[in-house]
Amino acid sequence: MFLKDYWYVAATSDEIADEPLARTLLNEAVVLYRTDDGAVRALEDRCCHRHLPLSLGKVIGARLQCGYHGLEYDAGGVCVRVPGQTAVPPGARIRAYPVVERWGWVWIWMGDASEADAAEIEDFHWLDDPGWRAAGCRIPMACDYRLGIDNLLDLTHLPYVHATTLGNAAVAEQAEVRTERHGPGVRVTRWMIDVPAPPMYRRLVDFGTNIDRWQIIDFSPPCFVKLDLGGAPTGTGARQGDRSKGFERKSLNALTPETESTIHYFWADAHNFDIDKPEVTQLLFEQVHEAFMEDKAFLEAQQSAFDCDRGRPLVDINADAGGLEARRILDRLLAEQDRRARPETVAV
Repeated sequence: MFLKDYWYVAATSDEIADEPLARTLLNEAVVLYRTDDGAVRALEDRCCHRHLPLSLGKVIGARLQCGYHGLEYDAGGVCVRVPGQTAVPPGARIRAYPVVERWGWVWIWMGDASEADAAEIEDFHWLDDPGWRAAGCRIPMACDYRLGIDNLLDLTHLPYVHATTLGNAAVAEQAEVRTERHGPGVRVTRWMIDVPAPPMYRRLVDFGTNIDRWQIIDFSPPCFVKLDLGGAPTGTGARQGDRSKGFERKSLNALTPETESTIHYFWADAHNFDIDKPEVTQLLFEQVHEAFMEDKAFLEAQQSAFDCDRGRPLVDINADAGGLEARRILDRLLAEQDRRARPETVAV
């Protein structure tokens, strides 16, 4: 079960061009396409006539034409033309989804369309903020989206999974950690004081000394994790709020469920230093992409193990605090959604 009355990332803007794009989101088949004026639209990926996926059709102006018998649909999912006849059968329509294109991502509302409010879209402004430079992509992963959330909220895996890029022993052994509820979600704050810089940081900056490193991780339902990351020469005031001697990154993650055991992992890494140097942006992209591909291998192996034996209990450790709190939040919201969906029982 998934939370429906939320905005999700459906695609990157550059994934939707001249041809319709088929995408499964929250177990629902959706087709995304651009009209002749460049606007993105989203419909149920099913012709009402004989159920051929509309993603096998083509865009004609502002309409989407079925590739089987040529029925044409407007942006609201209403069939407005049936070749060979003047009248369109009553009820010839399919579901349309609200969509918004923002920050280079295409957002879709999967719940009741009348409740969609673009003001509620999660803030990812770093993706196109002129004071930042960002690069990222979509990675398909064969795992439960909650495993991905767990992974981002518990960074003690960095020394073991990402030893050549993001991790060193200090991440697991020398971090001061605080987990707390923050807005609708949860925040995990991690400080590592007077520690060696990890390999990726050393490729970016010659600190010449140990650093004070921070990792501030925010989860917001249903599937967003944003990380405020960086480091500064130790003792230069970063812990007290002065980051001017170091550098900052934002790791921006949207883990859109495809099915119960697959996700569309949209991510980008943004930086606010050397923004006039494309090679820095490219280096960050390559290093983080390498790390996320390592995550993909581990998360998919986890999912395979769960699928083989779903009844085996898990043992929790201190580092799981953020992920456990995120799951409690999701469970509560899903229970509330389920209660709203159930018809009221009337006493007689």
